[in-house]
Amino acid sequence: MDFIQVAEKYGILVDKDIMVPMRDGVRIAVDVYRPKKHSKFPALVAYGPYGKELQQYSLTLAPQRRPSPLWNGAIEAGDTKYIISHDYVHVIADARGTGKSEGIFYGFMGGGSGWEGKDCYDLIEWVAKQPWCNGNVGMVGISYYSSVQILAAAENPPHLKAIFCNGGHYDVYEFFYHGGILWMMPRAAIEGRGGDSGIAWGNLKSVMKMRLSEEQFWQKIKERMEDPDIQHYPDLYHVLTYPDSHLVYIDFLLNPLDGPFYRDGEGITKCHKINIPVYLSVKLGRGWTVESTIECFQRIKSFTMLEIQPPPPMQERPFHEFHDMMIRWYDYWLKGIDTGITKEPPIKIYVDGAKKWRHETEWPIPGTEWVKFYLRTHGRLSKDPETLSSEFVPPEGFYQPPLSVTNEVRNLRWSSEPLDDDFEAIGPGAVYLYATIDTDDTNFIVRLYDRDPYGSKTLVTIGYLKASHREIDESKSTPWRPYHPHERAIPVIPWKIEIYAINLYTMSHCFKKGHFIELELSSIEPVEDPAIAKLPPEGFHLPSGRATTHKIYRDRAHPSYLILPHIR
Repeated sequence: MDFIQVAEKYGILVDKDIMVPMRDGVRIAVDVYRPKKHSKFPALVAYGPYGKELQQYSLTLAPQRRPSPLWNGAIEAGDTKYIISHDYVHVIADARGTGKSEGIFYGFMGGGSGWEGKDCYDLIEWVAKQPWCNGNVGMVGISYYSSVQILAAAENPPHLKAIFCNGGHYDVYEFFYHGGILWMMPRAAIEGRGGDSGIAWGNLKSVMKMRLSEEQFWQKIKERMEDPDIQHYPDLYHVLTYPDSHLVYIDFLLNPLDGPFYRDGEGITKCHKINIPVYLSVKLGRGWTVESTIECFQRIKSFTMLEIQPPPPMQERPFHEFHDMMIRWYDYWLKGIDTGITKEPPIKIYVDGAKKWRHETEWPIPGTEWVKFYLRTHGRLSKDPETLSSEFVPPEGFYQPPLSVTNEVRNLRWSSEPLDDDFEAIGPGAVYLYATIDTDDTNFIVRLYDRDPYGSKTLVTIGYLKASHREIDESKSTPWRPYHPHERAIPVIPWKIEIYAINLYTMSHCFKKGHFIELELSSIEPVEDPAIAKLPPEGFHLPSGRATTHKIYRDRAHPSYLILPHIR
């Protein structure tokens, strides 16, 4: 397909394969789309590893929603037609070491401390000097393309005047490990498994292979292979056995604990350096992404706005959603047009269940009441704690064999009585479980549902915790947001009662009068999980390879409970 001819039909001029020099001499390949007018315009830059040629499909492919087979998660650089029609230049670059760009690609979204932020700085300053640019530059794109906006802005390029970030991943450890449990989807995004094209392979290298000696690298491989969960998972055995076939993903598989590999380069550790206006937006249902978006909002010191948007969790592709808000934002900061956007409250939140928007000025919302629901016998959630001892209220439990034995997911459920009034839950939450297991590790997966009187259920939020990652930093914790450093794995002593504080990803939901609040606990996910089906391929988590018996205590001395943010 001749995309240039298509572009010309829309009044778009295209300059292909411009090689832009970076500070170290490496040249980045860039395509420039600009209005067919004799004038200078603000420019919106998209920088990513998925191939600038693929981004051309925004000119010809109608937006696709999952599970369409044409949905391709890597078409993320924005709607070129829309951008040009509003008199902006759209600049799309291949990240170094990918596509037609020179250099070496290593790391990912700041993990491993690659060149992403520095290259964006150099590219932005080059763009500002071009004859078709008026010197005002912003950035555009979702997911990876959004993540690098934070890295770019933290470098403070003089001509970057504002950024608009949607669905970015700013906590890279949390992107790969949810509660310490390995999430499989990033591999799909990196390597092109299923509905993602993956990185446009060029010259890729492993950070760990560059930093470690050959002996040290293979020792790391050996240690990771000793994980019982990985031993029962052939795909990851392949990754570890043939690391040269997985040069980017191997780095994250070899770093199951948080620390300098992630923190030295990721967005949430750099965003406090930003001194330009930032608009942060994210969809409900992408819990791990919502958390780091909110954390960036709280850490950035310059003018910042936050929008938490309605589900479903995955935007359509090619990415085009919320461009109207983006143009209002950039018209104000890059063109000087008073669109009124800065006069609006800084926080805008969609409340699922009620189908309404709330406008707020602080986070968490002032006046939030943190309500406890205790896990009781007969599968009940109650605001009243148990008064009897374990002698009269023994634990309940479930035995979960690994997937090598069965696909059946064993679980426990607790439900409230029908609600006497609407219960609006907006903010973070947590589940505190007193539990024993008969192995040295397991996964705890909790799901919060809204169940209507007819039995239909809506997933509100999810929480994950690997049992060996139960350690909490009390100095950084609140009752509704326990903080797990994930800096070490502490094996569980079989049959010892431990308390497991499980974060629930931020929710925004109204449980209607007469509905039920339902909590579900399991240690693996169903093979055909409707929640996972809404995510890109391989949206599940590494299942435990251990056959494990779980016992949950909820007696007077061990008051297991759910805590929710109640907004009156």
